[in-house]
Amino acid sequence: MSKPKIYIDGKEGTTGLQIYDRLAQREDIELLLIDEEKRKDTAERRKYLNEADLVFLCLPDAAAVEAVSLIENNQTRVIDCSTAHRTSPDWTYGFPELHGQRKKIQTAKRVANPGCHATGFISIVRPLIDLGLLERNALLSCFSLTGYSGGGKKMIAEYENPDRDPLLKSPCLYSLLQRHKHLPEMKTLCGLEHPPVFTPIVDDYYKGMATTVPFHLSQMRPGTTLWTLCSALQEYYMEQPVIRTNEDPLCEDLDAATKLYGNVFRGKDCLSLLVAGNSQQFTITSLFDNLGKGASGAAVQNMNLMLGFEETKGLSL
Repeated sequence: MSKPKIYIDGKEGTTGLQIYDRLAQREDIELLLIDEEKRKDTAERRKYLNEADLVFLCLPDAAAVEAVSLIENNQTRVIDCSTAHRTSPDWTYGFPELHGQRKKIQTAKRVANPGCHATGFISIVRPLIDLGLLERNALLSCFSLTGYSGGGKKMIAEYENPDRDPLLKSPCLYSLLQRHKHLPEMKTLCGLEHPPVFTPIVDDYYKGMATTVPFHLSQMRPGTTLWTLCSALQEYYMEQPVIRTNEDPLCEDLDAATKLYGNVFRGKDCLSLLVAGNSQQFTITSLFDNLGKGASGAAVQNMNLMLGFEETKGLSL
């Protein structure tokens, strides 16, 4: 049987390079590599896009839409890592751990890879909605800490410049006008009536993410305790190879800073959910690598499902 041909359109960007690094050593696929001088040549890109069995789009939104328009056959399957198609009903959302989503991804021709902040938020809120623990009209907030690699090449260069602004040593809040590009998918994929009040924060480390949603226990279904909520999340993500949940929401070790650094899972493609609090208020924090489960790792996981490979092949867990 011939090996599936894979083309990464936008391999030079942060996400594209990370996908390439995960696939370059695999012997069960064939990577199609465009000539560096022709990587922006439309005719040459069209050739590769149509020759591939599966294409990763690691491009800005407009360029991703253009790339899809260049595909002229019904065989090439696409994983789009941009924001362009994440809420489109014609695309399958690439989060296999959500109920019923894995089978959809396995047969899909067009898969939209989730955004990094959205991955953290959805991993927390969607199960609560699906399990009937939280109402769709809930008024939620979320703060999400990310490493600077999430900002792409320009931000990476800014943070790694020896003569950089000293202010970059401290955390920076951004998108305070509630227009962050991940908000539509956070609302839509969780089935919420209202988007969360969202505070993203970038800090002086390369990669890693900590997304937190705070709750009052009174927001949950009557009779819910932290213990029953933890158990419900464990059941929801039971036998999921990439997502882990904690067992003890009152464990004193959760106050140990070593467990909650934003980059604790740097270089990994897993995601860990931590429920912690008291009998009245609690938080759920999603810890993962913004370049792993938040981008390239998720893309490779989706590719594995679409092509019939072992789901975690090529991932670091």
